[in-house]
Amino acid sequence: MLSIIAFLTIITIVILLIKGKVIPVVALALVPIIGAFLAGFGLGEIGEFFNEGIGSVMNVAIMFIFAILFFGIMQDVGLFDPLINKMIALSKGNIIAVSIATVIIAAVTQLDGSGASTFLITIPALLPLYQRLKMSPYLLLLLIAGSAAIMNMLPWAGPVGRAASVLGMDVTELWQGLIPVQIIGMVLMLSLAFFLGLKEKRRIEQRHSYSIDAISAVGGGTGVTLHAGQNDMEQEEDKNSQSLPKLFWMNALLALGIITLLITGIIPAGFAFMIGVAIALPINYRSSKEQTDRIRAHAPNALTMASIILAAGSFLGILTGTGMLDSLAGDIVTILPAFVGPYIHLIIGFLGVPFDLLLSTDAYYFALLPVVEQISAGFGVASLTTTYAMIIGNIVGTFISPFSPALWLALGLAGLEMGKHIKYSLPWLWGLSIVLMVIALVIGVI
Repeated sequence: MLSIIAFLTIITIVILLIKGKVIPVVALALVPIIGAFLAGFGLGEIGEFFNEGIGSVMNVAIMFIFAILFFGIMQDVGLFDPLINKMIALSKGNIIAVSIATVIIAAVTQLDGSGASTFLITIPALLPLYQRLKMSPYLLLLLIAGSAAIMNMLPWAGPVGRAASVLGMDVTELWQGLIPVQIIGMVLMLSLAFFLGLKEKRRIEQRHSYSIDAISAVGGGTGVTLHAGQNDMEQEEDKNSQSLPKLFWMNALLALGIITLLITGIIPAGFAFMIGVAIALPINYRSSKEQTDRIRAHAPNALTMASIILAAGSFLGILTGTGMLDSLAGDIVTILPAFVGPYIHLIIGFLGVPFDLLLSTDAYYFALLPVVEQISAGFGVASLTTTYAMIIGNIVGTFISPFSPALWLALGLAGLEMGKHIKYSLPWLWGLSIVLMVIALVIGVI
């Protein structure tokens, strides 16, 4: 009976999240309570399960709040603007260079962990350049999506934080094992950008019957004859570069210091970002009103993510405390063929990107991961191995999912269609995900 209630609880949450009938906090908070009542537990017992669950994710929630505030402030003060402007200036006219620059720019802008802000910064900046060079806007979206998704392995981004809350472990510790995979993933993404840029260059030359290299030679290496408006844009970029904030290097050192603290793990991630926010605000904003305004500007994103993590803690606390999760996993293990069980985490990992078309990020990590982790544990597979397999297998497809609000924003900004984006991007990103999974197996991460 516990297994049936657990299954119905998880399925109900998944359906609610897929249908978009309620926000994740509502589904994760209310449905498990109803399930616990049906299983015969009283309100007092459920309250104890809640406390245990919240305690396991509190550090993750605190980290999210201050990480989003910190990187939001860094975006506000223009820390990343010089690099973005320089990459755009250097890559103009060269199809392959534009493709590679797109990956780098997306990676930098994704440092705040927000896909929405990444698309808001990169698409308006790069889309006119793609249009002028007759490059496919779907290539632009693919490269941004892949780069931002790999950067999403950062501990203050969504997926790793969700996974850490499921395991009840420190998010920085979980991320440290993923750092080699993340670095390799970015190298692969740059290689893919080079290959697709070369492919796009050939497509453009064939379609328009001219040599981009020849035009590049005539146009002084720009690859296209720029409109007056584009020259104006270049002048504006130069002007912006000359008027950089005087505290740019101080902010850069501060950001580097905070990231160093995260990698070394000397102090908890939440504490590191709290220190970062406390230093960044008075450095860049002199009055308390200005400092308060910056907090208010980024508070909605910070509190939304923190509330989801806390609600997930409640969900996991109730399912674990009632024994529903153990019961469901145990019963599934008994009906699975013996040869499948030890490899279920790998099977789910290799299918992780297609799962993005069926499940939201919340459903994947809060509903599917706990069940797979319990099943794999029954066959002697370490929880960390299962979690890494599911993160690496799934995360590359974050921004091809129709359940990603940030992707809909990107499609609107670029004037593109969801179906065509999935058709264009899915084979490449799924292939990249599979290669990353194989590499993770080879180097022992999985």
